[in-house]
Amino acid sequence: MTLLINNIERVRLLHGVKRIRCVEETIAARYSEGKMRCPTHLCTGQEAVAVGVCATLRNTDFAVSTHRSHGHYLAKGGDLSRMLAEIYGKSTGCSSGHGGSMHLIDESVGFMGSTSIVGGTIPVGTGLGLSVSLKGTDQVSCVFLGDGSTEEGVFYESLNFAVIKQLPVLYICENNLYSVYSPIQVRQPANRKIYELARSLGVPSETGDGNDVLDVYAKTSRAVASIRSGGGPVLLEFSTYRWREHCGPNFDNDIGYRSEQEYLDWKQKDPVEVFEAKLCGDEVLSKEALSEMERSIVAEVNDAFAFAENSPFPSPDQLGKYLYKEDEGASL
Repeated sequence: MTLLINNIERVRLLHGVKRIRCVEETIAARYSEGKMRCPTHLCTGQEAVAVGVCATLRNTDFAVSTHRSHGHYLAKGGDLSRMLAEIYGKSTGCSSGHGGSMHLIDESVGFMGSTSIVGGTIPVGTGLGLSVSLKGTDQVSCVFLGDGSTEEGVFYESLNFAVIKQLPVLYICENNLYSVYSPIQVRQPANRKIYELARSLGVPSETGDGNDVLDVYAKTSRAVASIRSGGGPVLLEFSTYRWREHCGPNFDNDIGYRSEQEYLDWKQKDPVEVFEAKLCGDEVLSKEALSEMERSIVAEVNDAFAFAENSPFPSPDQLGKYLYKEDEGASL
């Protein structure tokens, strides 16, 4: 089935990937100021997966994510100013300054949280799928995970449970080839494909180009339609590549776990520049419209950073808040 997508939607997808790129690269540029209060795992180079997937989801659908969650949070509709305030450790942050970059949440748009624990949100997203099934709605629970998460036992347990219960869960594996500094070939058997592994567990699966936002959008649209119609869980594996270091704002091609040439080869597939060139070449977007898009994104990002910097830190009496679920009327 060929998925038709109009030009308005194409421009919206371009705006999405360019916005995430601008946010991540601005974080990288400003991180050395010492005002961001936590480690950051940037998703520069992986923007197409977040945008292509979330463009198929509704606000009422759920999504959970990993330590590299900025793009997923923003693409799902999370508040940019509150995300940056969280990274700055401010009380106006989306987790009230208690969580930092790896622990983002915005329930108003169905973004139910991210975590620093590898594989930690896979069972959470599966459980959210169970809640949907029990309520009988047509919501979808989307679980973003990395290739390293498929080495955790909870991945198999969750997929097995989702198949048995035919849960409305969409598993999105972003395969960027590395778990911290370990390439996939030293962690997983040669010639084993993650999407085929999921299929062997009974989960319908497919692979795609994670640097092509239209390919991501098309494959995810079909998967979401199947899930909403009662078809049970689906796993999609998208190949992609992070440009910057595992954790932090720098490039780390000089430390030996990957080569500069490998990085340059992947950079030629830049999901933002390639898609931008396509839309301009197809005359979907004029140079003037593109310039205006870029100006508006930069202005939004600058305003969000100003909001984060000017927001207050949490007061000391809030230090122990949110550690435990409070009884009604009780206080910590």
